[in-house]
Amino acid sequence: MKRILILVLAAALFGSVSFAQTATPKVTKRQHHQQQRIKQGVKSGELTKGEAARLEAQQGRIAVDKAKAKSDGVVTPKERAKLNREQNRASRNIYRKKHNAKEQH
Repeated sequence: MKRILILVLAAALFGSVSFAQTATPKVTKRQHHQQQRIKQGVKSGELTKGEAARLEAQQGRIAVDKAKAKSDGVVTPKERAKLNREQNRASRNIYRKKHNAKEQH
């Protein structure tokens, strides 16, 4: 009975470790937040349709890179750093596009 309990606990532990290696909650949260910033910029007129399209395309590339990182079952620290750099760049681009002199007519 103890042996079965140990095996079940070990399986649960290793299963959750495997899941944790591909989980990217920070990346997902930032993606959602950046999408909301883009939508708000379009709604307020701070972003033109062209600017929003380019920002959305950049978000799409980040999503593709995230899927590639997860595809082998492990998101390495190097892959996490790359995703973080891409999101930092996207965040700067959103800010710059929202605060330039162009307005949606």
